[in-house]
Amino acid sequence: MYILIFGTSGMVGQGVLRECLADPAVTQVQTVGRTPLGQQHAKLRELVVPNMEDYSAVTAQLTGFGACFFCLGATSSGLSEAQYSHISYDLTLAAAEVLARCNPQMVFVYVSGAGTDSTEQGRSMWARVKGRTENALMRLPFKAVYLFRPGVIQPLDGIQSKTGSYRILYSLLKPLLPVLRALLPNHVLTTRQIGQAMLRCAHTGAPKAVLEAADIRALV
Repeated sequence: MYILIFGTSGMVGQGVLRECLADPAVTQVQTVGRTPLGQQHAKLRELVVPNMEDYSAVTAQLTGFGACFFCLGATSSGLSEAQYSHISYDLTLAAAEVLARCNPQMVFVYVSGAGTDSTEQGRSMWARVKGRTENALMRLPFKAVYLFRPGVIQPLDGIQSKTGSYRILYSLLKPLLPVLRALLPNHVLTTRQIGQAMLRCAHTGAPKAVLEAADIRALV
């Protein structure tokens, strides 16, 4: 299987990339981002796209993939709804619409979040935007779309968030996260579990499209 990954500079994306490179059933992994990843591996290819709203010049390089793991995103803190929508909705659909045309047999896995509002009518701005994004993805003609809604995530294998405030928070919570995961296994996931669950969706599918933390854990 050939796999595309968006958002490999983030915590979830780093974990997903690690699991893909370790999976013997994955032949090639191509990352897509604005800047080079700077990582070397026999399976790894990098596609640098400075303008992630326009893929017209690289369409041929986005063809022939069996799955896409879309981990690109940002915190809504300090952003207006328009700004957050541009990052979470516009950039996601710009890529997904191209991929759906080029890879009709593709499995598309999107990292959303616990509490996402599928009605698009709730009071929480980020949840409405994520819900609108999820709904738009479900309308695209992919072979399958899976929407991951993890809650608390424990980074493993030296992985860190690229957001400074999150790095500080995770450093403070590091001793507590293993305990929380033992006590609340259906609410706290590791970066390994998320990556392995995405691969499971790509290889064999999942019983439903919207996967909460407990559903993600059940896949692995």
